[in-house]
Amino acid sequence: MAETEDFVLINKAPNIDVHRDGDIPGICERVCSALKLPELFLVHRLDKVTSGLLLLAKNTEANQQLSALFRDKQIQKYYLALSDKKPKKKQGWIKGDMERSRRGSWKLLNSQQNPAITQFFTASVGNGLRLFLLKPRTGKTHQLRVAMKSLGAPICGDELYDEASRASQHERTYLHAFALSFELKKQHYQYCCPPTLGALFLAEATRQQWLLWQQPELLAWPN
Repeated sequence: MAETEDFVLINKAPNIDVHRDGDIPGICERVCSALKLPELFLVHRLDKVTSGLLLLAKNTEANQQLSALFRDKQIQKYYLALSDKKPKKKQGWIKGDMERSRRGSWKLLNSQQNPAITQFFTASVGNGLRLFLLKPRTGKTHQLRVAMKSLGAPICGDELYDEASRASQHERTYLHAFALSFELKKQHYQYCCPPTLGALFLAEATRQQWLLWQQPELLAWPN
């Protein structure tokens, strides 16, 4: 996607782990090999099932600076997701503490001590599908997948948060890191990465909708 003296931005494919898994190399190793770089640092993470924009630092100074931007919520991130269930609400906020549940999953609570916060809106794209544009305001594990589950609209293909028989009908989990923007060394960076894998993401009605969302920071986000 992009490369500067400080970072590499890639479009991660779904079902690739960011970390090494036994003999299977992680993302940093793969990209270092492809670009012939001596080292890369993982600044943030995407779930294995998630595709899209992943930022990698090229040196320790950039790693510290970018990590601080993520920690201080100075990097704006936007995700696309698809569900074939009707959500409890079509736009707004999803807030609540998160607690470990079964089989490595998490659940959303009503309490607000250290809540996961997500802003979102949606659009119908036909055939019973609804496309979500999600803006996480915090960075909790599985935050968006849990948020969608809490709306009664689990992500298509998500075997952890939807019924296995339903999830297995899809070739991937339909969650994609769509856009991000940040400022580094007094320079503003803004990127958008449309999904390239998944029949439902590439269906014409869905495609027409995410084309309208390619500058998500300019949209009228619900209060």
